[in-house]
Amino acid sequence: MILLLGTRNAGKIRELKELLADVHGLELLSVSDVPFSEVEEDGETFRDNALLKARAISAQTGLSVLADDAGLEVAALGGQPGVRSARYSGEPVNYARNNTFLLERMKGITDRRARFVIVIALRLADGREYVRDGALTGRITEVPVGFGGFGYDPLFIPDGYSRTLAEMPMEEKNRISHRRQAIEKVKGVLTEIVSQDP
Repeated sequence: MILLLGTRNAGKIRELKELLADVHGLELLSVSDVPFSEVEEDGETFRDNALLKARAISAQTGLSVLADDAGLEVAALGGQPGVRSARYSGEPVNYARNNTFLLERMKGITDRRARFVIVIALRLADGREYVRDGALTGRITEVPVGFGGFGYDPLFIPDGYSRTLAEMPMEEKNRISHRRQAIEKVKGVLTEIVSQDP
């Protein structure tokens, strides 16, 4: 089965390829193999945006597509940045600027609780759709720490840990991440589909 990863984010592509490596009979393609145009993420929820991307890219390419929308929800900021996570500090997307902007907003706030949320949409070439989600709870640091990962990883310490996601080796991050949780749910669907393929 050929599956196109519906993201242009190199960090996400790396993580997804690693997380899906053990699904036998699955050929993963990315935007470098099959180019597709940017999809405007104007949905009101992570689910809306994940489905928007999966449907648009599948329609464009004729392939089965796995797309997601993920973001950071900070309790003290009423769930912001939420669906605006990637563009929190404006256009174009700039993770370092987003991190600086978030820390400025969090100045003086003692409630540092936050969670990463993800919704993954799998849109098959035949039109069938599957949606799965995941979440990782933790807290926001006072300063960025670590150089791994991407996005808000340098600011996020998962519950039960003393290091940020950006300080963890990819294998460790992938064991606990919100993306891992959602991918594990999608894997069951993919394994079943691959096994039914003639």
